[in-house]
Amino acid sequence: MGHQRTMRRFAKWHIWLGWLVGFPVLMWTVTGLVMVAKPIEEVRGNHLRKEVPERALPSDTQIAVSLPAESTRPVRSVTTQVERGETVTRIAYMDGSTARFRPDGSAMGPLSEVEARLIVAESIDGGDKVVSSTRFDADAVPFDFRRPMPVWQVALEDGTHVYVGADTGQIEAVRTRWWRVFDFVWGLHIMDLQTREDTHHPILIFFALLSVIGALLGCVLMFRRRKARIVAK
Repeated sequence: MGHQRTMRRFAKWHIWLGWLVGFPVLMWTVTGLVMVAKPIEEVRGNHLRKEVPERALPSDTQIAVSLPAESTRPVRSVTTQVERGETVTRIAYMDGSTARFRPDGSAMGPLSEVEARLIVAESIDGGDKVVSSTRFDADAVPFDFRRPMPVWQVALEDGTHVYVGADTGQIEAVRTRWWRVFDFVWGLHIMDLQTREDTHHPILIFFALLSVIGALLGCVLMFRRRKARIVAK
C-alpha cells in the first residue's frame, strides 16, 4: 500500500509539473527544430562569401610600419596584405581598436561609404544589389551586430545586412534574414530576448530543473504502468 501511495503521489506531481513546464518544453523543442533546420554555415551567411584570391605582396614592400610617436597602446598583432590592389598594413591593438597604414607608413582614414560598398560587392554574392548603406558608431550599432566598433551596414535587396568595419576595412559580419530568425528563436530557447547571450540565469535553470524532475517522474511511472499491465494479464 505504501508503494502504491508513493506512486500515486508521483503521478500527481508529474501531472502538475507537466502543466507547469509543458510550454517551456514545447518552446525548447520548436526553437531547437528551427535552429537545426538549416546548416550553421548558411545561417552565418558563409555561403554568400566569395572566394577572393589572395595576392602576393610586391617584392619591394616595406613590412615594418612605425607607430605614431604619441601612441603608447600595446599592440596585439600586425598583418600586411594586398587588398583591392593596395598594400595595407593593419595593426590591431589590445584595446580592440584597429588602424590601417600604407606602405610609406601614412595612416589610412576610416572607410568611406563608397569603399564599404566596393568591399561588399567584391566579397559577397549579390553584394552589388544594395538598398542602403548606413554608418554606425561603436556605441550605437544595430542589435543584429552587437559588437562595440564603428561599422558600415550595407543592406542588400534579399534582406541581408553586411557589416564592414569602418576602421578595419574588413567584413565583420553577415546577417541574413534567416540569421535574424535564428537569433530570435535562440533568445527564446535560452529565455533571454534582451541580450540573447545569457545562458546562465535563474529562470532558465529553474524550468530546466523542473523539466528534468518531470522527466524522471515519468520514467518511474513507466515501470508502474508496465507492472500494472503484467498483473492484469
